[in-house]
Amino acid sequence: MNPTDSIPAQSESSIDSNKIQLLNYHLPFLSEAMQSNNARLERNMEATWEHLASLSAVPPTNPVVKLIRDLGGSTVMENIIVKRDQWKKKREYILACAGNVVGIGNVWRFPYLCFKNGGGAFLLPYCFFALFCGLPLFLLETAIGQYAQESSITCWIKVCPLAEGAGYSFIMIQLIARIYTLILAWSLLYFIYSFRDPLPWATCTNPWNTEKCVDITSANMTGIQTDNLTVKWTSGNLTTSSVSEFWERGVLSMSEGIEAIGTVHWELLLCQLACWVSCYFCIWKGVRSTGKVVYVTALFPYLMLAILMVRGVTLPGAWQGVVYYLYPDLSRLTDLQVWLDACTQILFSYGLVGGTLITLGSYNKVKNNCYKDSLWLCLLNSCTSFVAGFAVFSVLGFMAEKQGLPVDKVVQSGAGLAFITFPQAVAMMPLPQLWAVCFFIMLLMLGLDSLFAGLETITASVIDMFPKQMRRPWRREIFLTIFCLVFFLIQIIFTTQVLNGCVM
Repeated sequence: MNPTDSIPAQSESSIDSNKIQLLNYHLPFLSEAMQSNNARLERNMEATWEHLASLSAVPPTNPVVKLIRDLGGSTVMENIIVKRDQWKKKREYILACAGNVVGIGNVWRFPYLCFKNGGGAFLLPYCFFALFCGLPLFLLETAIGQYAQESSITCWIKVCPLAEGAGYSFIMIQLIARIYTLILAWSLLYFIYSFRDPLPWATCTNPWNTEKCVDITSANMTGIQTDNLTVKWTSGNLTTSSVSEFWERGVLSMSEGIEAIGTVHWELLLCQLACWVSCYFCIWKGVRSTGKVVYVTALFPYLMLAILMVRGVTLPGAWQGVVYYLYPDLSRLTDLQVWLDACTQILFSYGLVGGTLITLGSYNKVKNNCYKDSLWLCLLNSCTSFVAGFAVFSVLGFMAEKQGLPVDKVVQSGAGLAFITFPQAVAMMPLPQLWAVCFFIMLLMLGLDSLFAGLETITASVIDMFPKQMRRPWRREIFLTIFCLVFFLIQIIFTTQVLNGCVM
């Protein structure tokens, strides 16, 4: 007689109860094995399952015993779905969200808009839209993600299924925004060149320079003593500065027309590859890796900004630039364009309607105090923009004094400020390499945060849409590898001579 025949058969409900108890009891152990991917831990777990099976009061053919044995060894890695991650510490979320919303636009866009739209008077419409538009929308997106515990597409199924299309529009925005890597590639290329002595954009002895190039470090150009030189410098018809030629011919290598594709700029292509690789490793393990990276990428830019601001306000002519930045012109408040620019800047700098706030908030605990978080993050973003204006316009004031020009003649916005005006001003300072390194590493860190937050939004959306297929070991890493590789290959065209300038 078979010894196992004496064991009474168990009912189906009893078997299901045993399954549930076994899974609940050993779920932490399984989760540890899944996350560590440790071979020794896996073998120990297999031995544990076999030991439990030998002690079980049911025959080996019982479904419970089969379940135990099936869950042993390598099959665990195939059959268990990984639980959705959460931030280990509250400050990891704060730093990640701060790094996302505080980006390059805070440095190169807000100060120019403030100067252009009435100086200190611009702060009135800016604060109005920050209070009644930016903060409520910021809180709304964060709360949706935190409540649903889902990313920017699947969260709408729990909130309002009819609005699911909004989630897909967020993903389309993020896909288009991957061109942001090209700006990081430019910054990285400038950062590498910043270690040269002399700075390559400060002289006219480089292969990309033309006979019309004017050396900004020469005595003639730094002094601008005569009216003829001033005309030549400001008109742009007779001569071009070495900074402009470095940007247009050295970095962008722009072709004569759209019909001439030209060649790939290999240095820029390698910088773009480095940006994609860095972004990949920032989020390849989800919030477990992102939570560690943001301690550097979110905090380091503030150190660099503080250094640049202290240096800027101590330069001759700095306060002339600060006055231009903040001097109020109340008559500009009657212009509708001023209010439109203020609203646009709030939507842009707060990272609204892009899905990133929903995704980052979804990794919070459900009962997290998102009200306080949203208030402090919005305040941090606006204060950073305001302080960055001092760093930028103090340097512009110094540059204007060195050239003998009014401040409004040297002010630019966007890429022109970051890659022409500021490098030109840095080249006029003592120890130009040091200040160039500080400025461009700040741009790199500011841009990298925003870039990998958008990539996390895309990745988390795909994983949440297909949890059974994607929440398994190495599925996330494989998806990220394929995504980054495909977009890198697509963006090779933007490093050619014809499209590199079009993006700018």
